[in-house]
Amino acid sequence: MTQVLGTPVESPAERAEDVSLHRQHSGSEPGDAAAQTQSRERLQRWLLMLGALLLLAAGIGLRGPTPSDEPRFALVAHQMAASGNWLIPHRGSDWYSDKPPLFMAMQALSYTLTGNWRVAFLLPSLLSALGTLWLVYDLARRLWGHRAGMVASLALLCTVQFVFQAKRGQIDPTVTFFITLANVGLLRHLLLGPDWRAFWLGCFAAGLGVITKGVGFLALMMFLPWAFAVRRRWPDMPDLRGHAGHWLGGLLAFALAIALWMAPLLFYVHAYDSDVARSYLHDIFFNQTVNRYVHPWNSFQPPWFYLTVIITSWLPLSLALPALAPAWMERLRARDARILLPLAWIVLVIVFFSLTRAKRDVYIMPALPMLALCAGPYLEDALRKRWLSFVAIGFLLLLGGAALGIGVAALGFHPAATVRFMAARQLGEQAPLWWGMCIALGAWLLLQPLIFRRQRAGMAVLAGMAGVWLIWGLGMAPLLARASSPATLAARVEQTIGPHAELALVAWKEELPLAFTRPLTDFGFVVPWHQQLASAIRWQAQAPSQRWVLVLADVMEPCIIRSASVDMGVTSGRDWRLFRSDAVAPACRQGQVPTGAVEDWGGIDSHR
Repeated sequence: MTQVLGTPVESPAERAEDVSLHRQHSGSEPGDAAAQTQSRERLQRWLLMLGALLLLAAGIGLRGPTPSDEPRFALVAHQMAASGNWLIPHRGSDWYSDKPPLFMAMQALSYTLTGNWRVAFLLPSLLSALGTLWLVYDLARRLWGHRAGMVASLALLCTVQFVFQAKRGQIDPTVTFFITLANVGLLRHLLLGPDWRAFWLGCFAAGLGVITKGVGFLALMMFLPWAFAVRRRWPDMPDLRGHAGHWLGGLLAFALAIALWMAPLLFYVHAYDSDVARSYLHDIFFNQTVNRYVHPWNSFQPPWFYLTVIITSWLPLSLALPALAPAWMERLRARDARILLPLAWIVLVIVFFSLTRAKRDVYIMPALPMLALCAGPYLEDALRKRWLSFVAIGFLLLLGGAALGIGVAALGFHPAATVRFMAARQLGEQAPLWWGMCIALGAWLLLQPLIFRRQRAGMAVLAGMAGVWLIWGLGMAPLLARASSPATLAARVEQTIGPHAELALVAWKEELPLAFTRPLTDFGFVVPWHQQLASAIRWQAQAPSQRWVLVLADVMEPCIIRSASVDMGVTSGRDWRLFRSDAVAPACRQGQVPTGAVEDWGGIDSHR
């Protein structure tokens, strides 16, 4: 048995021996005491998950999808549920090849079960986050005990990026869950095994991660630090030699998960061969994977970008890293593979995403659960350090003071920065409510150091961040969503054209179709805007009295006469106009829109 920061830490072999001895000599510990311990731990586990559910689910059903990514996935899921085609995702009339369809299919399934899109588009993220928390707890419990599991899961539940993404209808919490499940399955086998069922499950989950976002294979990099530990003969590593068929079973499980999507897709494309289908296969298998990594086209960031993400988006857990590092180094010097494998895997993931020029903060989110896992057995001792407890309290005071000060200044003095903020987010008359919630958030954060004091800084941070996410989920996020919603625009359009008219969209964004209940016509999303406008003019000419086009105002000149169009107002900073065929300039009435006559951004968006 080794000593870590004053806390005994058993090796896997020692713990297994203790369990065996306990079973053989049950009289060595009073039965009532053991039962009470198990009951207390069970209660704590369920309180943890219940608290996480209340925190992560706060606000679900109170808002619709907001840009940039949420409306895209929600629109694809809408079309899946409406068409019954869950294999080939569509964004409008285009085949959507940016991502595999699994996440959108989960959203569509959620709608089938709940009948409410405001719940359905967030439900996969909620369930994935809860599953990730449970996996972190369970693995930390198996490696270091119940207390370490509770601390690890609470550390993850405090972290900004994890909770913020769990409250978003985006793909990243789901792929994080699958990669974490893969990591847990592999680590249970490689550290506590042999456990071939856990190994096969981990490989299968890695395959599910591939058909969710393409990066599930990253979990398999866990074999690299494991191979290092085995080669260097680190102690307490289970004997996994031989069993070639069992190892092959992991490869088959990984391939089987991918085949669940790829096999029917290839059959479908073979049966309905077309240029569109072949283009879809090329884009999703090559352009969105290898080509995007090697030759990215957007989201360029410097090599050190992920250091800034760790420092900021992984708050407040990142504040403890300087205190955790000595404990980790001590365990690495003691050749403890329980720290080596997950910690080295985190480094490998960050290096992998740092080597490409395209970087987004969510790319390294799957590494966050493993960081919380490594923090679990040492974080309590770290928080007993005087300097770290002061840092934790200072974090609350700084964040709370900033929120309170900005809210008071915005309500009382209207500085230019807050006025611009309100205008950009179209808060309008709701601005005082927004700033009032900022004041409440700041006051809550400032109250926690007074309640818990420095001696319980960890509890202060936990309570403070819980309040932040409750206020955000129940008040601030729904308010922002309502302010930027195209629902008002859609209502004006409906009132103008009447219930029996036909409507088409040109130069549209994904949130716009979600605001309408009527059937809509579009002419592609990634199609250049001048081509969309030309197709719309030809479509409109077939029934000029019944067909209207809703168009981004920037696209109108010179083919649409502005004075003959109807102003529909501004949504998300974009000016929209409505026109019939009598607003089309004579030179364009045959659908001849010259190239370069309008802005030609197409539907390509910055996060593809």
